[in-house]
Amino acid sequence: MKLSTRTYPLGPIQTNCYIVSNSSKQCLIFDPGEEGERLIRDIKANQLKPLAIFLTHTHFDHIGAVNEVRDAFNIPVYVHEKEVAWLADPMKNGSGKYAELPNYIVDEPQYEHIIRGEQVFTIEDFTFKAVFTPGHSPGSISYIFEEGGFAIVGDTLFEGSIGRTDLIGGSMPVLLQSIHDKLLTLPEDTIIYPGHGDYTTPAAEMEANPFLNGF
Repeated sequence: MKLSTRTYPLGPIQTNCYIVSNSSKQCLIFDPGEEGERLIRDIKANQLKPLAIFLTHTHFDHIGAVNEVRDAFNIPVYVHEKEVAWLADPMKNGSGKYAELPNYIVDEPQYEHIIRGEQVFTIEDFTFKAVFTPGHSPGSISYIFEEGGFAIVGDTLFEGSIGRTDLIGGSMPVLLQSIHDKLLTLPEDTIIYPGHGDYTTPAAEMEANPFLNGF
């Protein structure tokens, strides 16, 4: 089934939220980080039917609108087991560092499902794989849509760059290993949808990303 991916750069940091929909107008929402009203309005305007929210990780700019969107459509939220506690911890999710920005004081986002192991999800007509790509944070997940030819990778890999590793639980060696083992091994023309900025491909990053020269 043909899938369509909408990209929404949200909030002051322009964090990418992705809405993946099928021909039946069902959709999955990844990282609703801010501007919940805008997301809800656009989803309704396009007559989409949300099924679930999936988080790549729980930094504040990726979870700020979780409750608003979740409650608007009465849908479940999926999060990695290593970052469940981060949802309610302003120092770990980073929202405590931005007290001057009221919109970024994150209320504890609610969740229904904990992702404990790498697995294949089948939700209605959507089939995709959740693979662990820690390094930027300990519970970072990339979602691989093999049939669709794309992956939603959060802040693991960017066009010409990689995720920062100076935050709590970050590790440069772990991040580079995640990228090498889980993302650069995908077909070279796979569309990589990152947490910020434009999409890229494994081929482009192996060719020009200065952080990956060793690979």
